[in-house]
Amino acid sequence: MTVTLEVSDGVGTIRLDRPPMNALDIAVQDRLRELAEEAGRRDDVRAVILYGGEKVFAAGADIKEMRAMDHAAMVVRSRALQESFTAVARIPKPVVAAVTGYALGGGCELALCADFRIAGSNAKLGQPEILLGLIPGAGGTQRLARLVGPSKAKDLIFTGRQVKADEALAMGLVDRVVPAAEVYEQAHAWAARLARGPALALRAAKESVDAGLETDIDTGLTVERNWFAGLFATEDRERGMRSFVEEGPGKARFL
Repeated sequence: MTVTLEVSDGVGTIRLDRPPMNALDIAVQDRLRELAEEAGRRDDVRAVILYGGEKVFAAGADIKEMRAMDHAAMVVRSRALQESFTAVARIPKPVVAAVTGYALGGGCELALCADFRIAGSNAKLGQPEILLGLIPGAGGTQRLARLVGPSKAKDLIFTGRQVKADEALAMGLVDRVVPAAEVYEQAHAWAARLARGPALALRAAKESVDAGLETDIDTGLTVERNWFAGLFATEDRERGMRSFVEEGPGKARFL
């Protein structure tokens, strides 16, 4: 399989495995969607890692495959392309991208679908679609601008240039830079910590932040208020508050 889901200790790793560069062809896109939806459904998956392996995250779309498509074909395919990436972004659990080597075009757009991005010191990220006479089509113009701001996003999209890990960190495109050999280990530690947390509260937090970014503040506050009140009906809320009173802060166990 070109994309797999492996689960261990509450952490599901969605692994791209299409050598040599993990090009995101139609089969990979469709499989990503299937596994993102599966990870969202499975009770044994409490946090997710997106990983392309030790050498490369994903170097972009399969250009040979795209070149053979005409306008009519892409009108049909573009929706499925976006829906595959949106399925990853909407996994109702914490998601971390473990980025090594190239994360370009669709690879960068896939990393943007995560909640947190850990990059190796060897990472290079960018949206080079303009060099093909195109623009990003899997959410790059939208998620990148929301993450780093419109002017930085336009710089990357207009020029198609690649940024190294240190510049990506400075602009907020990634959240942490570590030695390349430690990327997966660090991503797993982040995911494993959250996998031990209150699953429904984490889902509420993620959906509240994401929904709030897409709407006005009053609507966002309504989303937050409804989730906040709703969590008072959960066993995790009772467990967390009881532990706080009896044992002190930060000692509750939710599994």
